[in-house]
Amino acid sequence: MDDASAVELLDNGTVEPETPSCGPKDVPPQELSSNDPDVLRAALVREHDAYRRAECLAKMQTEVVQLALDLLVREPDIESFFGGLTRTMVEESDSHVCGVWLMDDDEKRCDLWMAYVADRLYLRRHGGLDGLAFPHESLGKHLLGYAPGWTETIEYECDDARLPDAVREFHREGGIHGMVIAPLLLGTRTLGWIKLSSRGIPPCKDAQWWRIELIEAIARQAALALHHNRLVERSRLEERRKAILEERNRLARDIHDNLAQGFGAILMQLQAAQREIGTPSLPFAQKLETAVDLARTHMIEARRSVGTLRPNVGDGEEISTSLKRIADLAQLTTSVPIDINLEALPRVGDSVEREIVGIAQEALTNAVRHARARRISVRASTVRSIGLRLSVADDGRGFARDRSSAGFGMTSMQERAERIGASLTIVTAPRGGTEVVLAWEPSSLPTQVHVAG
Repeated sequence: MDDASAVELLDNGTVEPETPSCGPKDVPPQELSSNDPDVLRAALVREHDAYRRAECLAKMQTEVVQLALDLLVREPDIESFFGGLTRTMVEESDSHVCGVWLMDDDEKRCDLWMAYVADRLYLRRHGGLDGLAFPHESLGKHLLGYAPGWTETIEYECDDARLPDAVREFHREGGIHGMVIAPLLLGTRTLGWIKLSSRGIPPCKDAQWWRIELIEAIARQAALALHHNRLVERSRLEERRKAILEERNRLARDIHDNLAQGFGAILMQLQAAQREIGTPSLPFAQKLETAVDLARTHMIEARRSVGTLRPNVGDGEEISTSLKRIADLAQLTTSVPIDINLEALPRVGDSVEREIVGIAQEALTNAVRHARARRISVRASTVRSIGLRLSVADDGRGFARDRSSAGFGMTSMQERAERIGASLTIVTAPRGGTEVVLAWEPSSLPTQVHVAG
């Protein structure tokens, strides 16, 4: 049998092609040069089938890329984009569920983000996943702990021994014959996983091969879109932060150039009037002294507001120098002694230092204005050479438990600590004084507020 006859037999359907495994295989050269008609026919059949499969793969991948581009245009937000992908997965692969799990930045937790079940999309926000019976937390822990799944697409049978007991039980009760899970890979980094599961009769081998290729093609586009969205979100947050800083700087300039200098000029005029009047009547002297006190007080408050709006660490200024500077400025506004004990602290970046100085300034302001203290202390020390601990304490009146989170100053300190991932602890009690403790390390604990009883 010559080559043309073998191909004709294949095209006419006379010879059934072998079912290849995942992906086309090259035909060994010795088979193509064989004089045995049966060997040559089998080789040509495999080659033709491999070619058709490769052609199918290329077409499918092209369609997936086109789908991703269309969704990016129609659905600019990332949730809608992934919703469209998961819906397409369910509809095109004749599946029942498509779910997406995402990891946090520390790669220590994996949570179900969304799931398309039958004909409905469930989202994590606003508790949208609460109605799902699937044990997604158990599967999330499995995805984190199963190393091969971080880089490879994994097929699971219904009662697969690798799966947690809760997932296997759900599969048995729900009639799930198995699932395919593909990692969302970006280079060597895994962002999460996408899962496809089906009910009913298991698919044939060819259908399962096609389903695996489809989920991998979708996963590649999904990982790129997710990465791009995160980059855009970070850029947007950075632009917002810059806009806020610019607005704060503008307000600080306006207060400094208008209010602070205006009160300063009024104070100078009042003090000059005091010197020139000589010995005025007692009521007039009292009113004049009150005006001087008011002008001085509001000038100090205006300057403090400028400092609060712009607690920036100066160019090249050590953080310990900045803390001493704001403590010295606070001392000018009070007769309460302020003890300062500062070690040489590590540089931790302008953005982190800015927030730390802002927290110290707010804590000092609260102590000076509200504590009615006899003594205030500011302490700062290094933690394991890479972090720092800051303490602002007073022996004043403290405040009650139900006021622990009240006031803009307290909220501002908490927000600053959250922005840099620091641990903020506030220990206070009525007539027991107050201590604000900030601990920052590259892997600090979440912000917390503790009020001693």
